[in-house]
Amino acid sequence: MRRPILGLALFLTCVVTWAGVIETEPLPGLNRSVSNNAVALVNTPEGVYLYSFLGLGSGKTWQDISAGASVLSPGAKTWKDLAAVPGPGRLAASAVSVGGAAWLFGGYTVAADGSEESIPGVYRIRPGESGLQWITDMPVPVEDSVILTYLDRYIYLISGWHDLGNVNLVQVLDTRTLKWTQATPWPGVPVFGHSGGISGGQMLVCDGVKIQYFSTDKPRKFLPSDGCWLGNIDGDNHRRINWQSVSRHPGAARYRMAATGVVVNGSGDKYVVFAGGSDNPYNFNGIGYDGVPAKTEKSVFSFNFKSSKWQRHGALPQGSMDHRGLPHADGWFYLIGGMRGQQTPVTDVIRFKLEGLGER
Repeated sequence: MRRPILGLALFLTCVVTWAGVIETEPLPGLNRSVSNNAVALVNTPEGVYLYSFLGLGSGKTWQDISAGASVLSPGAKTWKDLAAVPGPGRLAASAVSVGGAAWLFGGYTVAADGSEESIPGVYRIRPGESGLQWITDMPVPVEDSVILTYLDRYIYLISGWHDLGNVNLVQVLDTRTLKWTQATPWPGVPVFGHSGGISGGQMLVCDGVKIQYFSTDKPRKFLPSDGCWLGNIDGDNHRRINWQSVSRHPGAARYRMAATGVVVNGSGDKYVVFAGGSDNPYNFNGIGYDGVPAKTEKSVFSFNFKSSKWQRHGALPQGSMDHRGLPHADGWFYLIGGMRGQQTPVTDVIRFKLEGLGER
């Protein structure tokens, strides 16, 4: 593999500012409790379609891992179950909207003995369809990866876990030709459960879990990673990314935050918004790798690409973790499922707005 094509080794110092409260609104709940589910939003002239795929049910054992899929159509009062995702139930899959369709990537299975396997399949569903269609396979199957889109055409899978460990790959799917390529590799320590967003040709990816290895028989450790990396996509070559390290966000590093990129109407400023998560990395049942039950976070913050400033936005009504995305449309951000309270998968679906986003 070619060596990373890195830009200048810059470290951007960021300032934290404060904004106002968060406006929230409940939506019809999911048909069943679920966390670690892949989520997507498809915006159409008729309104917003929300999708939830796969995930972990309320029992939180390997037997409660779901292959289910459901959709909330514009104006609907209940979620509609779709045909199950082909293959076994799985966790930590990624979903995104491109070209008027929801795309679903990977995930991992858990067997009775605790062994895990990364699944390569990529599927697609359009509004009005009753089930997902297989499209292609990932060259290197990953889960707990950050998924981002560019020009409503290219889908980027950044770092993540493959079978036995983290990878530094940035895999790119061209949704028009269905060809895979490799972009400039992830420059930081490879991680899983990290979060990020993209706006225009700029992306920001933060945190996640790194692995500490030992030369002795001591077992490896899963530790929080507090790195944040800003990536600028080359306008002439979507596979070239100029990565720069930026200072960390307010508070401790987090695992499985909900995140997305957004452009603010009026100002045109570009942001990445982060919500919830946990500061204690955990296994799929919500119990930390250190044996301590993980606690949810309430706070929401954003990064302004133009000013290089972090901004706090108050708190969610309840802490929420175990998310695989933060769909947004028309100024609203959507939290679909996840874990609350005592590491409990929920049916809750809420949307929120951020007062002060775009203010300087």
